[in-house]
Amino acid sequence: MEFEQIVMQIIASSGEARSLCLKAVRIAREGRLEEAGELLKQAKEQLGKAHKVQTGLIQAEGRGEKTEVTILMIHAQDHLMNALTVRELIVELIEEIRQRQALEQKLKGLVD
Repeated sequence: MEFEQIVMQIIASSGEARSLCLKAVRIAREGRLEEAGELLKQAKEQLGKAHKVQTGLIQAEGRGEKTEVTILMIHAQDHLMNALTVRELIVELIEEIRQRQALEQKLKGLVD
């Protein structure tokens, strides 16, 4: 596979993961926490794919195969790191949403 195609795999998988995470937090706000959790699982799988490609490039370089550092490669790494960070933050946000919703249910039970 050509270098550009390999790098594009990182970009595509990372972008998909980021989109899934953002969708997950929107759905969590609607109270659909189980569905949000499934989206986060899918995002993790996409990040795994991107990481696997990245690891392959790192291993190739470790074997002495030179990897060309291009703007496209830098862009791909940026996408991957951004998606990883977004997922970590979204996981925390969804936990906050989960706790808030549980508290609201408790309070509602006290008022009713």
